[in-house]
Amino acid sequence: MFMATRVTGTWWTVALSEEVTSKKPLAIDIDDQPVVLWRDKQGVARALEDRCPHRRAPLSLGCIRDNGWIQCGYHGWSYDGESGRLKEIPNMKGDQRFPPVYRARAFAVVESAGFVRLSLDAEAVPPAATDHAMPLSGTSHVALGQSAYLDALYDAPGLLIDIKGVQFTPYLMSELHEEDGLLVMERNCQWGKLHWPSFASAEFPITLLTHTHPTTGETELTLRDDAFNTLLTARLAPVPAARGVTQVRWRAEIGKTLTGYHARRLGRGTPFTVREAIDAAALRVTKPSVSLHGHQLVGAMAVPVDLSAAA
Repeated sequence: MFMATRVTGTWWTVALSEEVTSKKPLAIDIDDQPVVLWRDKQGVARALEDRCPHRRAPLSLGCIRDNGWIQCGYHGWSYDGESGRLKEIPNMKGDQRFPPVYRARAFAVVESAGFVRLSLDAEAVPPAATDHAMPLSGTSHVALGQSAYLDALYDAPGLLIDIKGVQFTPYLMSELHEEDGLLVMERNCQWGKLHWPSFASAEFPITLLTHTHPTTGETELTLRDDAFNTLLTARLAPVPAARGVTQVRWRAEIGKTLTGYHARRLGRGTPFTVREAIDAAALRVTKPSVSLHGHQLVGAMAVPVDLSAAA
């Protein structure tokens, strides 16, 4: 396993801000922990365990009431998003006191930079916030476990992502290393099939710089030219989901300085894509290289694991 998925105070990027609304609940999961997300009356993102404490029906199959409570679709019980407390049962008096056992588990939620982040630890310290949200975004569901997904991102990123016109090479500008608590690496790249004079030229006019969180695998990618101009920036958040699936939320933006024909092409059409369908035959024969070093680095960082975090 590349990294632990049960860590005290870990913040998982589980949704794009625009995916969480006051119109319809959003069902997500972290490993086998089901979660329902929505916005309350004040527009604040809320998260509860996606199981009604009454008959265990998914709350995400219910609805959001005008007062911001979430209502189970089975028997109509309503819950407050901030505390998870049962607030109302149909046909019962408004001042009725409900047993404390009927409380949905509430999770800590923060929102910044166009992402909604969640911690399974309700007392987790919020991460630093930023207001800048990159304009391009998307969500993909990949039939590959998060550990294998991260290994592939290190060893063969072209199997997982597509940057318009870019060919990822197996050659590194800098080896994977730890820097300020992140795993950092820079990969040499070429301008794909339109490269001139030769597709197999030894010249590497662009590089892909990556900064990866050792616990969540959230990765910032920066495509740069040989003058260190930023051509594209993206943030990739692969979250382990149920049944071995990885949910990937991402945001991206084009750089301000695009010099040359190939770089300018990034500004037209779709410059960045996260693949949902992965070439399994190519993945099978991809030799572990950078990922092996990544395992060693994460082990040396001794990331603390709390197996009770999702109990």
